[in-house]
Amino acid sequence: MAALLALTVAAFVTVLTEALPAGVLVAMSADLGVSEAATGQTVTVYAMATALTAIPLSLATATWRRRRLLLVGVGGFAIGNTITALSTDYPLTLVGRAAAGVAAGIVWALLAGYARRMAPANLQGRAIAIVMAGIPLALALGIPAGTLLGRVIGWQVTFLAMSGIAVLLLAWIAAVVPDVAGESAGESSMPLRSALRMPGVLAVLSVTLIFVLAHNILYTYVATLLEKVGMAEQIDVVLLAFGVAAIVSIFLVGATIDRHLRTLTVVSTLLVAAGVTLLAVQSRSPALVYLAVALWGLGWGGVPTLLQTAAGKAGREHADLALAMLVTLWNLAMATGGAVGGALLVAFGPSAFAWVVVAMLVPSLLITLRARHGFPSPAG
Repeated sequence: MAALLALTVAAFVTVLTEALPAGVLVAMSADLGVSEAATGQTVTVYAMATALTAIPLSLATATWRRRRLLLVGVGGFAIGNTITALSTDYPLTLVGRAAAGVAAGIVWALLAGYARRMAPANLQGRAIAIVMAGIPLALALGIPAGTLLGRVIGWQVTFLAMSGIAVLLLAWIAAVVPDVAGESAGESSMPLRSALRMPGVLAVLSVTLIFVLAHNILYTYVATLLEKVGMAEQIDVVLLAFGVAAIVSIFLVGATIDRHLRTLTVVSTLLVAAGVTLLAVQSRSPALVYLAVALWGLGWGGVPTLLQTAAGKAGREHADLALAMLVTLWNLAMATGGAVGGALLVAFGPSAFAWVVVAMLVPSLLITLRARHGFPSPAG
């Protein structure tokens, strides 16, 4: 458990590092002397660096011992966040953010596979759920705490504090996380197209791209949508409700994922669709908005665990490569979600978000139902 919790903290640091600029955007913009829109690109640079490097680095380091590679990734967070904290120059800040994004590509591709190897076969999904709990914890607790800390003592100190957490995590990993071997030279030479031909892998990757893109179209502009329904002053509370529901979700998923991966993925999709539909049809009712966001969070919270577990199972002995492809698509979806949502906002206004998301979830659900290898039933 101590080893799994170290990986949970690694997931927490990864998400917090990516999203923190959104919470301290105004102060960062003023200190760096650039617009808020330009400062927002520090999140895009991070996501793109992760997406562009996850697969190449996974292939290049396939034979490395896993603990050594994890230490390199967490060390990259310490370096990237330190550069971000100390920089007063916008281009240098982007370099620091890109370095952290590369570290995220390493860590994300490792976490689920590492957790699987530390658990018996009948508990691998639960092990991944423990590790992935770092995601909703970062969103529900880490981002608000980091935003508050940045407001009180400065955003630079917040990034330095994250570097300090990364250094402590390095010691924790070295002390308690067991080392496991990478792939053999023969296994690591398997081309990507062969991995994509493995039963179920392409289906899981397709669901990942569609589901994550749909979620991020709405999540990126949720403040705009809430403003439209007269809840601009409650954005922080609404996001807290989403985060709490997501935490509940991941614990429910973790308790049953090893027996019900397929069912849970279907239910998660339906819950998100129900919540988003309610957002679209509610008539400026705060109570219905909170119910809609709770359903959305309850459906979404377990999705990272479900998709990474599915990719690991489908990839089998080449799980790390399948997970690296998932990380790439995940971050591409995050990076493009804002752009697609922005285009929808300009063309149709915020009321279009929910209906587009629901329409995208339909093919995601159909692929899940058809993909017996990607999302197996208990018997299969």
